[in-house]
Amino acid sequence: MTVDTDTHAYQAKTSPLSYGYARRFGVLIEPDTTAQAAWIVRHCKPLPVSVLAELGRKLPDGFTLDWLETDEFERRLARAYEGGSSVAQTMVDDLGDGGLDALANTLNTPIDLLEADDEAPIIRLINALLSEAVREGASDIHLESFESRMVVRFRVDGMLREVLEPPRAVAGIIVSRIKVMANLDIAEKRVPQDGRISLRLAGRPVDVRVSTLPSGQGERVVLRLLDKEAGRLTLDNLGLTRELQARLNKLIHRPHGILLVTGPTGSGKTTTLYAALSEINTRERNILTVEDPIEYYLDGVGQTQVNPKVEMTFARGLRAILRQDPDVVMVGEIRDVETAEIAVQASLTGHLVLSTLHTNSAIGAITRLRDMGVEPFLLSSSLIGVLAQRLVRRLDARYREAYTPDASECALLGLNASQPPTLYRVREEARQRGQGYLGRTGVYELISIDADTRRLIHDGAAEPAIEAQVRKHSSSILAYGAALVMAGVTTTEELLRVTAEG
Repeated sequence: MTVDTDTHAYQAKTSPLSYGYARRFGVLIEPDTTAQAAWIVRHCKPLPVSVLAELGRKLPDGFTLDWLETDEFERRLARAYEGGSSVAQTMVDDLGDGGLDALANTLNTPIDLLEADDEAPIIRLINALLSEAVREGASDIHLESFESRMVVRFRVDGMLREVLEPPRAVAGIIVSRIKVMANLDIAEKRVPQDGRISLRLAGRPVDVRVSTLPSGQGERVVLRLLDKEAGRLTLDNLGLTRELQARLNKLIHRPHGILLVTGPTGSGKTTTLYAALSEINTRERNILTVEDPIEYYLDGVGQTQVNPKVEMTFARGLRAILRQDPDVVMVGEIRDVETAEIAVQASLTGHLVLSTLHTNSAIGAITRLRDMGVEPFLLSSSLIGVLAQRLVRRLDARYREAYTPDASECALLGLNASQPPTLYRVREEARQRGQGYLGRTGVYELISIDADTRRLIHDGAAEPAIEAQVRKHSSSILAYGAALVMAGVTTTEELLRVTAEG
């Protein structure tokens, strides 16, 4: 793991106070770059005499006071203290081989990750990993035990990379600590367990979904990081073109019908559904959901979680919420014919139903529902649209180089090979270092079910015939991605990676 020395130098200069103290009294120490004094003390609260005395003791060279608004203070506080939590590799090096039994008994959950500096090394290590994962924008943390080693990997922008290799001897204690934080049974190691951790990072709320799985070399743990800010996204934040967003907005404001979002696992389907619900969430609408699990809590939306242990399935949950007088229903996923048929009936009786399917294309959703056993005449009457999506990594402008595509690449992207445009790709040296991309954006295909398409579905037409019809009004997901490639947002290689199965 690479340690940012500039960040740590900054943190060392600006954190003579513990995070808990700085947060409680609203005070932050920074170097005075104007040279009027050795230090500037930023504060967002009136400072008691005791705090001023403590500052005088810690800063004998003198200081000046500077008042900050609360929001600005929070930003500076996070910047100053997050650096100290990113030295996960250093913590691993300090663990050594001794004292493991003692570490297992110090399993106290901190209120805030950044307040955990004085906790036992194992606890500090876990908190540091969580802090660093959030800061790097990781969606998942994988903790994997093998015969002679333990590996920690982050999934960032859809790609897994190894970040840490703690001593194999501490694997059991790390897993036990995480299980305690997630309220799981630490004695039960024979069956998978699922739990949830709610924590804060410098005042920022983050939920962590925890999944454990027994293996031949000890338990594997995957932590799914759910930034609560993502639950507040709207359609404006999804990277849709103006034309496609207008079409999607029109569909979600329909009074009834089924709108499906399709794509593989991790393609952002749930985020899109939440954004759609946020767009239509008004006091005049009763919006209810049944999910597995609830990833984000939306204010004003009634959310129910699937629980197979008590036979609370999607189908049973959907039946129940339809008796709650909803206007809009969101079903996390249509997995079986029972759920599909209830969703169809709900849409035909005046409800707008939003859901997801695991298919490789928008047209594939129609075929999948027919294969499940949904009657074509019911499907044609209820389906109003399908949005297929993928997530591609965004090209980092710092590591890109221009090139001219060859004839085969032009053909793939629908370009004129006689006048090829300038495209961009990752420089080779950056690729070898695992660099070149920063963040992700969506690639979409939206089909609206018009009268002609409805007739084809009703008559049981084959997928190619339906495909030919919808292409008269909408472009494919590959064409959408090609536009991003030509705009320098992503690369042909990345587009092919996520659309290869489509």
